[in-house]
Amino acid sequence: MRTTAAVLLVLCLLVISHAWDCQVVVDIQNLMQIDAGLGQVVASDTSQIPYYLVGEKWIRMPGSLKHITIGPAGIWGVNKDYAIYKYVAGNWVQAAGLLKQLDAGGEQFIVGANMNDTPFCLTRSATVGYKSPGSPLPWTGLPGAVKYYSCGPFGCWAVNRNDDIYIMSLNQDCQNNGWSHIDGKLSMIEVATDGSVFGVNSAGSVFTRDGITASKPEGTGWSNIPLCMPMKHVTYDLGRLWVISKSGFTLVCTLSV
Repeated sequence: MRTTAAVLLVLCLLVISHAWDCQVVVDIQNLMQIDAGLGQVVASDTSQIPYYLVGEKWIRMPGSLKHITIGPAGIWGVNKDYAIYKYVAGNWVQAAGLLKQLDAGGEQFIVGANMNDTPFCLTRSATVGYKSPGSPLPWTGLPGAVKYYSCGPFGCWAVNRNDDIYIMSLNQDCQNNGWSHIDGKLSMIEVATDGSVFGVNSAGSVFTRDGITASKPEGTGWSNIPLCMPMKHVTYDLGRLWVISKSGFTLVCTLSV
């Protein structure tokens, strides 16, 4: 089965749109989730082992995490029991609260969703200052219900259990103006450090949001990125698009000149 998937992957790479040049990440397999930000990349595999990319080598990090994120707010993660951790001086320090997914891509604040799809935000001051279990950690509950939540410099994006897409303006103190609905359907969504937005739908197709600017954070529409294998996760940073296929392969793609 694995050999068949590998052959299909080679054929896939041969017919991918000329706009994207994709290569297989050969040094790691069976990733479940990946996150890139500020020139750094972290990931967790199906065995919930977290990794950090150094050059071309994936370095195993301590602990066991089902979701890991990196960005201006640092490196954070959650385990299978929804416990929250921040990476401090080479070790994971547990934080108060329970989340199933979180994101460090905001302006040094953290957002996430719990097992009931309730969204939360942690202010910049609490996020940056967190260093031990005794540090204050005042999570702010937000309106709505979302299953996946990600932030960038121009706003925060989320999808709910029906794959509906929403955007919210959120500042460092977790003040917001509520959710605005965006057309389309996605099962997961990620916002890059530069404000770019990418997502995957339930069929495994990858999309990017066009026309995003500081004055128009919602953008203008969706464009499909043609990858001939169904994908399950995507992240983007500094010109590199990282995608994980449903069959367990990881690709890194760059726009062709």
